Amino acid sequence: MTAPLSYDDHMGNLKDKIVFITGASSGIGEATAYAFAAQGARLLLAARRIERLQALQPKLQEKGAAAVHAFALDVRNKAEVEKQLSGLPETWKAIDVLVNNAGLSRGLEKLHEGKHQDWEEMIDTNIKGLLYVIRAVVPGMVARGRGHVVNLGSTAGEITYPGGSVYCGTKAAEHSINDGLRQDLLGTPVRVTSIDPGMVETEFSEVRFHGDKERAAKVYQGLTPLTPADVADAIVWAVSRPVHVNIARVLMTSIDQANSLLFNRKQ
Repeated sequence: MTAPLSYDDHMGNLKDKIVFITGASSGIGEATAYAFAAQGARLLLAARRIERLQALQPKLQEKGAAAVHAFALDVRNKAEVEKQLSGLPETWKAIDVLVNNAGLSRGLEKLHEGKHQDWEEMIDTNIKGLLYVIRAVVPGMVARGRGHVVNLGSTAGEITYPGGSVYCGTKAAEHSINDGLRQDLLGTPVRVTSIDPGMVETEFSEVRFHGDKERAAKVYQGLTPLTPADVADAIVWAVSRPVHVNIARVLMTSIDQANSLLFNRKQ
Protein backbone atom coordinates (compact mmCIF):
# COMPACT_ATOMS: atom_id res chain seq x y z
CA MET A 1 0.00 0.00 0.00
CA THR A 2 1.36 3.42 -0.98
CA ALA A 3 2.08 5.69 1.96
CA PRO A 4 0.03 8.91 2.06
CA LEU A 5 1.75 12.03 0.84
CA SER A 6 3.14 14.28 3.52
CA TYR A 7 2.45 18.02 3.50
CA ASP A 8 5.93 18.62 2.11
CA ASP A 9 5.02 16.50 -0.92
CA HIS A 10 2.52 19.15 -1.97
CA MET A 11 3.32 22.46 -3.62
CA GLY A 12 0.14 23.51 -1.82
CA ASN A 13 2.37 25.14 0.76
CA LEU A 14 3.38 28.13 -1.35
CA LYS A 15 4.59 30.21 1.57
CA ASP A 16 8.02 31.71 0.85
CA LYS A 17 8.19 30.08 -2.60
CA ILE A 18 9.69 32.40 -5.22
CA VAL A 19 7.12 33.05 -7.96
CA PHE A 20 8.35 34.91 -11.05
CA ILE A 21 5.59 36.54 -13.11
CA THR A 22 6.20 38.33 -16.41
CA GLY A 23 3.79 40.98 -17.62
CA ALA A 24 2.80 41.51 -13.99
CA SER A 25 1.77 45.17 -14.20
CA SER A 26 -1.87 44.60 -15.17
CA GLY A 27 -4.55 42.09 -16.15
CA ILE A 28 -3.89 38.40 -15.60
CA GLY A 29 -0.33 39.04 -14.43
CA GLU A 30 -1.44 41.46 -11.73
CA ALA A 31 -4.27 39.16 -10.60
CA THR A 32 -1.84 36.24 -10.45
CA ALA A 33 0.48 38.29 -8.26
CA TYR A 34 -2.38 38.93 -5.83
CA ALA A 35 -3.38 35.26 -5.86
CA PHE A 36 0.13 34.11 -4.95
CA ALA A 37 0.48 36.94 -2.42
CA ALA A 38 -2.51 35.49 -0.58
CA GLN A 39 -0.54 32.23 -0.32
CA GLY A 40 2.42 33.96 1.32
CA ALA A 41 4.71 33.58 -1.69
CA ARG A 42 7.71 35.75 -2.48
CA LEU A 43 6.91 37.64 -5.66
CA LEU A 44 9.44 38.38 -8.39
CA LEU A 45 7.62 40.70 -10.79
CA ALA A 46 8.64 41.96 -14.20
CA ALA A 47 7.01 44.21 -16.79
CA ARG A 48 7.90 47.09 -19.06
CA ARG A 49 5.94 49.54 -16.86
CA ILE A 50 8.09 49.53 -13.72
CA GLU A 51 6.10 52.40 -12.16
CA ARG A 52 3.00 50.17 -12.08
CA LEU A 53 4.94 47.38 -10.40
CA GLN A 54 6.28 49.77 -7.79
CA ALA A 55 2.74 50.97 -7.04
CA LEU A 56 1.59 47.35 -6.61
CA GLN A 57 4.37 46.37 -4.22
CA PRO A 58 2.89 47.67 -0.92
CA LYS A 59 -0.59 46.41 -1.85
CA LEU A 60 0.74 42.91 -2.49
CA GLN A 61 2.56 42.88 0.82
CA GLU A 62 -0.66 43.92 2.55
CA LYS A 63 -2.35 40.93 0.90
CA GLY A 64 0.22 38.56 2.39
CA ALA A 65 3.23 38.41 0.07
CA ALA A 66 6.32 37.43 2.06
CA ALA A 67 8.40 39.82 -0.06
CA VAL A 68 8.23 41.58 -3.43
CA HIS A 69 11.08 42.33 -5.84
CA ALA A 70 10.15 44.18 -9.04
CA PHE A 71 12.20 45.10 -12.10
CA ALA A 72 11.65 46.45 -15.60
CA LEU A 73 11.85 43.87 -18.36
CA ASP A 74 10.98 43.71 -22.04
CA VAL A 75 10.91 39.98 -22.82
CA ARG A 76 11.51 40.73 -26.52
CA ASN A 77 15.08 41.75 -25.70
CA LYS A 78 17.17 38.58 -25.30
CA ALA A 79 20.20 40.38 -23.89
CA GLU A 80 18.04 42.20 -21.36
CA VAL A 81 16.34 38.96 -20.26
CA GLU A 82 19.70 37.27 -19.75
CA LYS A 83 21.23 40.25 -17.94
CA GLN A 84 18.30 40.88 -15.61
CA LEU A 85 17.84 37.26 -14.59
CA SER A 86 21.52 36.44 -14.20
CA GLY A 87 21.94 39.65 -12.19
CA LEU A 88 19.18 38.97 -9.66
CA PRO A 89 20.14 39.20 -5.99
CA GLU A 90 21.22 35.79 -4.69
CA THR A 91 18.13 35.59 -2.46
CA TRP A 92 15.88 35.79 -5.54
CA LYS A 93 17.65 33.46 -7.97
CA ALA A 94 16.13 30.13 -6.89
CA ILE A 95 12.84 30.56 -8.76
CA ASP A 96 10.24 27.93 -7.80
CA VAL A 97 7.41 28.97 -10.13
CA LEU A 98 7.64 30.78 -13.46
CA VAL A 99 4.44 32.29 -14.87
CA ASN A 100 5.11 33.25 -18.48
CA ASN A 101 2.28 35.75 -18.79
CA ALA A 102 3.77 38.55 -20.94
CA GLY A 103 1.94 38.62 -24.25
CA LEU A 104 -0.28 40.73 -26.47
CA SER A 105 -2.31 40.98 -29.64
CA ARG A 106 -2.08 43.78 -32.18
CA GLY A 107 -4.61 44.55 -34.91
CA LEU A 108 -7.51 42.63 -36.38
CA GLU A 109 -6.88 43.17 -40.08
CA LYS A 110 -7.05 40.51 -42.75
CA LEU A 111 -3.68 38.82 -43.08
CA HIS A 112 -2.98 40.27 -46.53
CA GLU A 113 -3.69 43.75 -45.16
CA GLY A 114 -1.89 43.41 -41.83
CA LYS A 115 0.89 45.61 -40.50
CA HIS A 116 4.39 44.18 -40.35
CA GLN A 117 5.11 46.00 -37.09
CA ASP A 118 2.08 44.37 -35.43
CA TRP A 119 3.20 40.91 -36.58
CA GLU A 120 6.72 41.43 -35.32
CA GLU A 121 5.56 42.68 -31.92
CA MET A 122 3.32 39.64 -31.42
CA ILE A 123 5.92 37.13 -32.61
CA ASP A 124 8.73 38.77 -30.63
CA THR A 125 6.69 38.89 -27.42
CA ASN A 126 4.49 35.80 -27.54
CA ILE A 127 7.00 33.35 -29.03
CA LYS A 128 10.55 34.63 -28.79
CA GLY A 129 10.03 36.31 -25.41
CA LEU A 130 8.50 33.10 -24.08
CA LEU A 131 11.56 31.16 -25.27
CA TYR A 132 14.07 33.66 -23.89
CA VAL A 133 12.56 33.52 -20.39
CA ILE A 134 12.26 29.73 -20.41
CA ARG A 135 15.90 29.41 -21.47
CA ALA A 136 17.04 31.76 -18.71
CA VAL A 137 15.02 30.21 -15.87
CA VAL A 138 14.47 26.49 -16.46
CA PRO A 139 18.11 25.29 -16.28
CA GLY A 140 18.21 26.51 -12.68
CA MET A 141 15.05 24.58 -11.88
CA VAL A 142 16.54 21.41 -13.31
CA ALA A 143 19.76 21.90 -11.35
CA ARG A 144 17.85 22.47 -8.09
CA GLY A 145 15.52 19.54 -8.70
CA ARG A 146 12.29 21.51 -8.35
CA GLY A 147 10.14 23.99 -10.23
CA HIS A 148 6.96 24.63 -12.17
CA VAL A 149 6.60 26.51 -15.46
CA VAL A 150 3.17 27.95 -16.26
CA ASN A 151 2.73 29.30 -19.78
CA LEU A 152 -0.26 31.43 -20.80
CA GLY A 153 -1.92 30.09 -23.89
CA SER A 154 -5.35 30.84 -25.32
CA THR A 155 -8.39 29.34 -26.97
CA ALA A 156 -6.96 31.23 -29.97
CA GLY A 157 -4.26 28.56 -30.15
CA GLU A 158 -6.94 25.95 -30.88
CA ILE A 159 -9.14 27.64 -33.48
CA THR A 160 -8.12 30.52 -35.74
CA TYR A 161 -10.59 33.38 -36.15
CA PRO A 162 -10.85 35.94 -38.96
CA GLY A 163 -8.34 38.75 -38.63
CA GLY A 164 -6.44 36.93 -35.91
CA SER A 165 -4.23 34.58 -37.87
CA VAL A 166 -0.88 35.86 -36.59
CA TYR A 167 -1.99 36.13 -32.96
CA CYS A 168 -3.61 32.70 -33.18
CA GLY A 169 -0.42 31.38 -34.77
CA THR A 170 1.64 32.65 -31.83
CA LYS A 171 -0.67 30.92 -29.36
CA ALA A 172 -0.57 27.70 -31.38
CA ALA A 173 3.22 27.99 -31.11
CA GLU A 174 2.91 28.42 -27.33
CA HIS A 175 0.93 25.19 -27.23
CA SER A 176 3.69 23.32 -29.08
CA ILE A 177 6.47 24.93 -27.02
CA ASN A 178 4.65 24.08 -23.79
CA ASP A 179 4.17 20.43 -24.78
CA GLY A 180 7.71 20.14 -26.10
CA LEU A 181 9.16 21.56 -22.89
CA ARG A 182 7.13 19.12 -20.81
CA GLN A 183 8.50 16.25 -22.91
CA ASP A 184 12.07 17.53 -22.72
CA LEU A 185 11.82 17.74 -18.91
CA LEU A 186 10.58 14.16 -18.54
CA GLY A 187 12.76 12.51 -15.92
CA THR A 188 13.17 15.73 -13.92
CA PRO A 189 10.85 16.98 -11.15
CA VAL A 190 10.07 20.16 -13.09
CA ARG A 191 6.41 20.48 -14.10
CA VAL A 192 4.98 22.35 -17.10
CA THR A 193 1.42 23.67 -17.52
CA SER A 194 -0.39 25.68 -20.17
CA ILE A 195 -3.34 27.77 -18.98
CA ASP A 196 -5.51 28.54 -22.01
CA PRO A 197 -8.29 31.05 -21.31
CA GLY A 198 -10.91 32.36 -23.67
CA MET A 199 -12.11 35.94 -23.52
CA VAL A 200 -10.86 37.75 -20.41
CA GLU A 201 -11.80 41.37 -19.72
CA THR A 202 -8.44 43.13 -19.39
CA GLU A 203 -6.51 45.76 -21.35
CA PHE A 204 -6.04 43.06 -24.03
CA SER A 205 -8.52 44.49 -26.54
CA GLU A 206 -7.43 48.06 -25.87
CA VAL A 207 -3.86 47.04 -26.68
CA ARG A 208 -5.04 45.14 -29.76
CA PHE A 209 -6.81 48.23 -31.08
CA HIS A 210 -3.93 50.58 -30.25
CA GLY A 211 -5.75 52.44 -27.47
CA ASP A 212 -9.22 52.64 -29.05
CA LYS A 213 -11.25 52.18 -25.84
CA GLU A 214 -14.65 52.43 -27.55
CA ARG A 215 -13.83 49.64 -29.99
CA ALA A 216 -12.28 47.57 -27.20
CA ALA A 217 -15.40 47.87 -25.04
CA LYS A 218 -17.57 46.42 -27.81
CA VAL A 219 -15.64 43.14 -27.63
CA TYR A 220 -17.23 42.36 -24.25
CA GLN A 221 -20.74 43.73 -24.93
CA GLY A 222 -23.63 41.35 -24.41
CA LEU A 223 -21.70 38.62 -22.65
CA THR A 224 -19.94 37.80 -19.42
CA PRO A 225 -16.22 37.21 -19.99
CA LEU A 226 -13.74 35.61 -17.64
CA THR A 227 -12.02 37.88 -15.13
CA PRO A 228 -8.26 37.99 -14.53
CA ALA A 229 -8.93 36.55 -11.05
CA ASP A 230 -10.58 33.50 -12.65
CA VAL A 231 -7.41 32.75 -14.59
CA ALA A 232 -5.17 33.47 -11.60
CA ASP A 233 -7.23 30.99 -9.56
CA ALA A 234 -6.60 28.28 -12.18
CA ILE A 235 -2.87 29.02 -12.16
CA VAL A 236 -2.58 28.70 -8.38
CA TRP A 237 -4.70 25.52 -8.48
CA ALA A 238 -2.40 23.88 -11.06
CA VAL A 239 0.74 24.85 -9.16
CA SER A 240 -0.62 23.63 -5.81
CA ARG A 241 -1.27 20.03 -6.91
CA PRO A 242 0.80 17.25 -5.29
CA VAL A 243 4.34 17.30 -6.71
CA HIS A 244 3.82 14.04 -8.62
CA VAL A 245 0.82 15.55 -10.50
CA ASN A 246 1.44 17.59 -13.65
CA ILE A 247 -1.56 19.49 -15.01
CA ALA A 248 -0.60 19.60 -18.67
CA ARG A 249 -3.26 22.02 -19.81
CA VAL A 250 -6.28 23.95 -18.56
CA LEU A 251 -8.69 25.15 -21.27
CA MET A 252 -11.17 27.60 -19.75
CA THR A 253 -13.90 29.93 -20.99
CA SER A 254 -16.87 31.75 -19.51
CA ILE A 255 -20.29 30.18 -19.87
CA ASP A 256 -20.94 32.58 -22.78
CA GLN A 257 -18.11 31.27 -24.93
CA ALA A 258 -17.65 27.86 -26.56
CA ASN A 259 -14.44 28.57 -28.51
CA SER A 260 -12.74 31.35 -30.46
CA LEU A 261 -15.68 31.60 -32.86
CA LEU A 262 -18.84 30.84 -30.88
CA PHE A 263 -20.28 33.29 -28.34
CA ASN A 264 -23.63 33.75 -26.62
CA ARG A 265 -24.21 37.49 -26.96
CA LYS A 266 -27.39 38.76 -25.34
CA GLN A 267 -29.29 41.57 -27.03
